[in-house]
Amino acid sequence: MKTRDVTQIALMTALIIALAFVPAIPVAIIPVPIVLQNFGIMLAGLLLGGKKGTISVAILMVMVAVGLPVLTGGHGGAISFIGPSGGYLLSWLLMPSLMALFNRLLSKLFAKTSFWNILISTIIVSILVSYAIAIVWISVQMHITLQQSLLANMVFIPGDVIKAIIAAFIAQRLLPIINKNA
Repeated sequence: MKTRDVTQIALMTALIIALAFVPAIPVAIIPVPIVLQNFGIMLAGLLLGGKKGTISVAILMVMVAVGLPVLTGGHGGAISFIGPSGGYLLSWLLMPSLMALFNRLLSKLFAKTSFWNILISTIIVSILVSYAIAIVWISVQMHITLQQSLLANMVFIPGDVIKAIIAAFIAQRLLPIINKNA
């Protein structure tokens, strides 16, 4: 792995950690708050690709596991993985690779990488796939039905769509620069 790759991974991990300092917005119907860190996970997948993005998120997960307070609200520790947010944390680890996969598929289908391809892959992975994992996790963890878990998670959709649009816009602007200097 090149110095450039290590630097990109470290900077992305630092960005995700920095987003933890933005205060969470509590949600009354579910014990999982609205956070900005998942925006950083979207950027990791879009800007670094599957391998480097996953490494960046894995480093974050190791930091959480050893107890460093790198999640929103100063949370950390292995307990974070079995609480209500555990499904989201698991999905974060999968997001960069899945986003890279969907970006490649859409680029082949439409013969180029465009804002819309980036946005569609971001929404598919960061909302549909991530929520599917989190909904099942919350249903099991809180002993509620899948339907109740789905309805409770609907509160996150508007904010995550906005995050996906901003992440796709940033990626469309930065990818040519990142790839040009590769």
